Amino acid sequence: MRPRTFDNMIHGCGQRHHRQKLLRASLLCCALGLAMPLARAAQTDTLAVSTLAEDREAPTQTLPVDRSTTLPPRRADAERLRELAAQREFQYREAKTELSFWERFWNWLWEWLGKISSTKQGRTTWKYGFYAALAGILVFAVLKLLQVDIGGVFGRKPRRSTLPYDVTGENIHEVDFPTRIAEAEAAGDFRLATRLGYLAILKTLTDQGLINWQPDKTNQTYLHELSNGALRNSFREATRQFEYVWYGELPLTAALYQQVRADQRAVTAPLNGRRPSTLAPTA
Repeated sequence: MRPRTFDNMIHGCGQRHHRQKLLRASLLCCALGLAMPLARAAQTDTLAVSTLAEDREAPTQTLPVDRSTTLPPRRADAERLRELAAQREFQYREAKTELSFWERFWNWLWEWLGKISSTKQGRTTWKYGFYAALAGILVFAVLKLLQVDIGGVFGRKPRRSTLPYDVTGENIHEVDFPTRIAEAEAAGDFRLATRLGYLAILKTLTDQGLINWQPDKTNQTYLHELSNGALRNSFREATRQFEYVWYGELPLTAALYQQVRADQRAVTAPLNGRRPSTLAPTA
Protein backbone atom coordinates (compact mmCIF):
# COMPACT_ATOMS: atom_id res chain seq x y z
CA MET A 1 0.00 0.00 0.00
CA ARG A 2 2.82 2.44 0.83
CA PRO A 3 4.83 2.21 -2.50
CA ARG A 4 1.70 2.61 -4.61
CA THR A 5 0.78 5.70 -2.68
CA PHE A 6 4.22 7.19 -3.17
CA ASP A 7 4.06 6.54 -6.91
CA ASN A 8 0.77 8.29 -7.02
CA MET A 9 2.30 11.25 -5.21
CA ILE A 10 5.24 11.43 -7.66
CA HIS A 11 2.87 11.14 -10.62
CA GLY A 12 0.71 13.95 -9.20
CA CYS A 13 3.75 16.20 -8.67
CA GLY A 14 4.85 15.59 -12.26
CA GLN A 15 1.46 16.55 -13.55
CA ARG A 16 1.41 19.75 -11.46
CA HIS A 17 4.88 20.70 -12.72
CA HIS A 18 3.81 20.14 -16.33
CA ARG A 19 0.69 22.25 -15.83
CA GLN A 20 2.78 25.06 -14.35
CA LYS A 21 5.03 25.06 -17.42
CA LEU A 22 2.03 25.27 -19.71
CA LEU A 23 0.56 28.14 -17.68
CA ARG A 24 3.85 30.08 -17.81
CA ALA A 25 4.10 29.59 -21.56
CA SER A 26 0.54 30.82 -22.04
CA LEU A 27 1.15 33.92 -19.94
CA LEU A 28 4.33 34.69 -21.88
CA CYS A 29 2.47 34.46 -25.20
CA CYS A 30 -0.27 36.79 -23.95
CA ALA A 31 2.30 39.30 -22.75
CA LEU A 32 4.07 39.25 -26.10
CA GLY A 33 0.76 39.64 -27.96
CA LEU A 34 -0.16 42.73 -25.95
CA ALA A 35 3.30 44.28 -26.13
CA MET A 36 3.66 44.16 -29.92
CA PRO A 37 0.69 46.49 -30.78
CA LEU A 38 1.79 48.94 -28.10
CA ALA A 39 5.29 49.01 -29.52
CA ARG A 40 3.95 49.61 -33.04
CA ALA A 41 1.69 52.45 -31.84
CA ALA A 42 4.59 54.08 -29.99
CA GLN A 43 6.77 53.81 -33.08
CA THR A 44 3.98 55.42 -35.25
CA ASP A 45 3.57 58.31 -32.79
CA THR A 46 7.33 58.87 -32.78
CA LEU A 47 7.41 59.05 -36.58
CA ALA A 48 4.44 61.47 -36.67
CA VAL A 49 6.05 63.76 -34.11
CA SER A 50 9.35 63.76 -35.95
CA THR A 51 7.64 64.49 -39.29
CA LEU A 52 5.69 67.38 -37.76
CA ALA A 53 8.88 68.81 -36.28
CA GLU A 54 10.61 68.60 -39.64
CA ASP A 55 7.68 70.36 -41.36
CA ARG A 56 7.85 73.20 -38.83
CA GLU A 57 11.57 73.58 -39.28
CA ALA A 58 11.35 73.65 -43.13
CA PRO A 59 11.27 77.23 -44.54
CA THR A 60 8.10 78.43 -46.31
CA GLN A 61 8.66 79.15 -50.00
CA THR A 62 6.36 81.59 -51.95
CA LEU A 63 6.30 82.22 -55.65
CA PRO A 64 7.07 85.75 -56.81
CA VAL A 65 4.30 87.84 -58.34
CA ASP A 66 4.39 87.88 -62.14
CA ARG A 67 4.32 91.56 -63.11
CA SER A 68 5.85 91.25 -66.55
CA THR A 69 3.01 89.48 -68.38
CA THR A 70 0.27 91.79 -69.66
CA LEU A 71 -3.18 90.19 -69.78
CA PRO A 72 -5.57 91.29 -72.54
CA PRO A 73 -8.83 92.91 -71.29
CA ARG A 74 -11.86 90.65 -71.42
CA ARG A 75 -14.92 92.01 -73.16
CA ALA A 76 -18.35 90.43 -73.17
CA ASP A 77 -20.04 89.61 -76.43
CA ALA A 78 -22.52 92.41 -77.18
CA GLU A 79 -24.84 90.11 -79.12
CA ARG A 80 -24.91 87.64 -76.24
CA LEU A 81 -25.69 90.43 -73.78
CA ARG A 82 -28.64 91.57 -75.92
CA GLU A 83 -29.96 88.02 -76.03
CA LEU A 84 -29.76 87.68 -72.27
CA ALA A 85 -31.35 91.10 -71.72
CA ALA A 86 -34.29 90.09 -73.91
CA GLN A 87 -35.01 87.05 -71.77
CA ARG A 88 -37.68 87.46 -69.11
CA GLU A 89 -35.64 85.63 -66.47
CA PHE A 90 -33.00 88.39 -66.49
CA GLN A 91 -35.41 91.34 -66.34
CA TYR A 92 -35.46 92.30 -62.67
CA ARG A 93 -38.17 94.86 -62.01
CA GLU A 94 -40.07 95.56 -58.81
CA ALA A 95 -43.78 95.14 -59.35
CA LYS A 96 -45.76 98.11 -58.13
CA THR A 97 -48.97 97.01 -56.45
CA GLU A 98 -51.64 99.60 -55.85
CA LEU A 99 -54.28 98.82 -53.24
CA SER A 100 -57.91 99.44 -54.05
CA PHE A 101 -60.15 101.66 -51.96
CA TRP A 102 -61.69 98.74 -50.09
CA GLU A 103 -58.29 97.17 -49.39
CA ARG A 104 -57.03 100.47 -47.95
CA PHE A 105 -60.24 100.78 -45.91
CA TRP A 106 -59.95 97.29 -44.43
CA ASN A 107 -56.26 97.79 -43.71
CA TRP A 108 -57.07 101.02 -41.87
CA LEU A 109 -59.95 99.36 -40.01
CA TRP A 110 -57.88 96.42 -38.80
CA GLU A 111 -55.03 98.72 -37.84
CA TRP A 112 -57.43 100.92 -35.89
CA LEU A 113 -58.98 97.91 -34.14
CA GLY A 114 -55.48 96.65 -33.31
CA LYS A 115 -54.61 99.97 -31.67
CA ILE A 116 -57.83 99.89 -29.66
CA SER A 117 -57.30 96.31 -28.47
CA SER A 118 -53.71 97.08 -27.42
CA THR A 119 -54.86 99.24 -24.46
CA LYS A 120 -56.83 98.20 -21.41
CA GLN A 121 -59.53 100.82 -21.94
CA GLY A 122 -59.83 99.86 -25.58
CA ARG A 123 -60.24 96.17 -24.74
CA THR A 124 -62.98 97.02 -22.26
CA THR A 125 -64.80 99.18 -24.82
CA TRP A 126 -64.49 96.47 -27.46
CA LYS A 127 -65.80 93.83 -25.06
CA TYR A 128 -68.93 95.71 -23.99
CA GLY A 129 -69.52 97.03 -27.51
CA PHE A 130 -69.56 93.46 -28.81
CA TYR A 131 -72.06 92.43 -26.13
CA ALA A 132 -74.27 95.45 -26.93
CA ALA A 133 -74.28 94.61 -30.65
CA LEU A 134 -75.13 90.98 -29.90
CA ALA A 135 -78.00 92.05 -27.63
CA GLY A 136 -79.30 94.40 -30.34
CA ILE A 137 -79.31 91.60 -32.91
CA LEU A 138 -81.21 89.32 -30.52
CA VAL A 139 -83.80 92.02 -29.78
CA PHE A 140 -84.28 92.70 -33.49
CA ALA A 141 -84.76 88.97 -34.18
CA VAL A 142 -87.33 88.64 -31.40
CA LEU A 143 -89.27 91.68 -32.64
CA LYS A 144 -89.33 90.29 -36.16
CA LEU A 145 -90.57 86.92 -34.90
CA LEU A 146 -93.33 88.66 -32.94
CA GLN A 147 -94.19 90.69 -36.07
CA VAL A 148 -93.76 93.98 -34.21
CA ASP A 149 -93.78 97.14 -36.35
CA ILE A 150 -90.16 98.17 -35.79
CA GLY A 151 -90.61 101.35 -37.82
CA GLY A 152 -93.40 102.44 -35.53
CA VAL A 153 -91.29 101.72 -32.46
CA PHE A 154 -88.53 104.04 -33.69
CA GLY A 155 -90.90 106.83 -34.65
CA ARG A 156 -91.79 106.09 -38.26
CA LYS A 157 -95.48 106.56 -38.77
CA PRO A 158 -97.34 103.84 -40.64
CA ARG A 159 -98.78 104.59 -44.02
CA ARG A 160 -102.28 105.95 -43.64
CA SER A 161 -105.09 105.32 -46.03
CA THR A 162 -107.12 108.16 -47.47
CA LEU A 163 -110.31 106.18 -46.81
CA PRO A 164 -112.23 106.35 -43.52
CA TYR A 165 -111.69 102.68 -42.79
CA ASP A 166 -110.09 101.01 -39.78
CA VAL A 167 -108.10 97.91 -40.80
CA THR A 168 -107.02 96.89 -37.31
CA GLY A 169 -110.32 95.90 -35.68
CA GLU A 170 -112.57 95.07 -38.64
CA ASN A 171 -115.39 92.58 -38.46
CA ILE A 172 -115.83 90.88 -41.80
CA HIS A 173 -119.57 90.49 -41.19
CA GLU A 174 -120.04 94.25 -40.84
CA VAL A 175 -118.15 95.46 -43.92
CA ASP A 176 -119.72 96.20 -47.29
CA PHE A 177 -116.87 94.75 -49.30
CA PRO A 178 -118.03 95.58 -52.86
CA THR A 179 -118.49 99.27 -51.92
CA ARG A 180 -115.22 99.49 -49.95
CA ILE A 181 -113.20 97.77 -52.66
CA ALA A 182 -114.61 100.12 -55.30
CA GLU A 183 -113.71 103.16 -53.17
CA ALA A 184 -110.16 101.93 -52.64
CA GLU A 185 -109.72 101.26 -56.36
CA ALA A 186 -111.04 104.70 -57.24
CA ALA A 187 -108.57 106.27 -54.79
CA GLY A 188 -105.68 104.28 -56.29
CA ASP A 189 -104.99 102.51 -52.98
CA PHE A 190 -104.41 99.06 -54.45
CA ARG A 191 -102.78 97.85 -51.23
CA LEU A 192 -105.95 98.44 -49.21
CA ALA A 193 -108.10 97.07 -52.01
CA THR A 194 -106.05 93.85 -51.92
CA ARG A 195 -106.63 93.52 -48.17
CA LEU A 196 -110.37 94.10 -48.54
CA GLY A 197 -110.53 91.51 -51.30
CA TYR A 198 -108.76 88.97 -49.09
CA LEU A 199 -111.14 89.67 -46.20
CA ALA A 200 -114.03 89.19 -48.62
CA ILE A 201 -112.59 85.71 -49.38
CA LEU A 202 -112.53 84.90 -45.64
CA LYS A 203 -116.18 86.06 -45.32
CA THR A 204 -117.25 83.84 -48.23
CA LEU A 205 -115.42 80.81 -46.83
CA THR A 206 -117.00 81.46 -43.41
CA ASP A 207 -120.50 81.83 -44.87
CA GLN A 208 -120.05 78.53 -46.71
CA GLY A 209 -118.98 76.83 -43.47
CA LEU A 210 -115.53 75.95 -44.81
CA ILE A 211 -113.58 77.84 -42.14
CA ASN A 212 -114.32 79.18 -38.69
CA TRP A 213 -113.31 82.84 -38.78
CA GLN A 214 -111.96 84.47 -35.61
CA PRO A 215 -110.21 87.89 -35.36
CA ASP A 216 -107.15 86.39 -33.64
CA LYS A 217 -106.57 83.53 -36.10
CA THR A 218 -103.73 83.49 -38.60
CA ASN A 219 -104.01 82.93 -42.32
CA GLN A 220 -102.14 79.63 -42.03
CA THR A 221 -104.79 78.41 -39.59
CA TYR A 222 -107.51 79.00 -42.18
CA LEU A 223 -105.39 77.20 -44.75
CA HIS A 224 -105.16 74.12 -42.51
CA GLU A 225 -108.93 74.17 -41.97
CA LEU A 226 -109.54 73.69 -45.70
CA SER A 227 -109.39 70.21 -47.13
CA ASN A 228 -106.94 69.36 -49.88
CA GLY A 229 -108.03 70.24 -53.36
CA ALA A 230 -108.29 73.07 -55.88
CA LEU A 231 -109.92 75.41 -53.36
CA ARG A 232 -107.07 75.07 -50.91
CA ASN A 233 -104.46 75.63 -53.61
CA SER A 234 -106.16 78.79 -54.91
CA PHE A 235 -106.59 80.08 -51.34
CA ARG A 236 -102.89 79.42 -50.65
CA GLU A 237 -101.91 81.52 -53.67
CA ALA A 238 -104.27 84.35 -52.67
CA THR A 239 -102.83 84.27 -49.15
CA ARG A 240 -99.27 84.47 -50.44
CA GLN A 241 -100.09 87.47 -52.64
CA PHE A 242 -101.93 89.25 -49.81
CA GLU A 243 -99.05 88.83 -47.34
CA TYR A 244 -96.54 90.14 -49.89
CA VAL A 245 -98.67 93.20 -50.61
CA TRP A 246 -99.93 94.02 -47.11
CA TYR A 247 -97.13 92.94 -44.75
CA GLY A 248 -94.27 93.18 -47.23
CA GLU A 249 -95.59 96.50 -48.62
CA LEU A 250 -95.04 95.34 -52.18
CA PRO A 251 -95.89 98.23 -54.52
CA LEU A 252 -98.69 97.42 -56.95
CA THR A 253 -99.27 98.79 -60.39
CA ALA A 254 -102.76 98.80 -61.91
CA ALA A 255 -101.92 95.79 -64.11
CA LEU A 256 -100.44 93.82 -61.21
CA TYR A 257 -103.44 94.64 -59.05
CA GLN A 258 -105.81 93.30 -61.70
CA GLN A 259 -103.89 90.00 -61.64
CA VAL A 260 -104.19 89.85 -57.83
CA ARG A 261 -107.95 90.54 -58.02
CA ALA A 262 -108.37 87.85 -60.65
CA ASP A 263 -106.66 85.31 -58.37
CA GLN A 264 -108.92 86.39 -55.48
CA ARG A 265 -112.06 85.95 -57.60
CA ALA A 266 -110.76 82.50 -58.63
CA VAL A 267 -111.08 81.41 -54.98
CA THR A 268 -114.72 82.43 -54.51
CA ALA A 269 -116.01 81.79 -58.06
CA PRO A 270 -116.53 78.01 -57.57
CA LEU A 271 -118.47 78.73 -54.37
CA ASN A 272 -121.19 80.84 -56.02
CA GLY A 273 -124.50 78.98 -55.77
CA ARG A 274 -122.98 76.36 -53.49
CA ARG A 275 -125.07 75.24 -50.55
CA PRO A 276 -123.39 76.19 -47.23
CA SER A 277 -122.08 73.35 -45.09
CA THR A 278 -121.87 73.13 -41.35
CA LEU A 279 -118.48 73.58 -39.67
CA ALA A 280 -118.08 72.90 -35.99
CA PRO A 281 -116.76 75.99 -34.18
CA THR A 282 -113.34 75.79 -32.62
CA ALA A 283 -112.53 76.94 -29.13
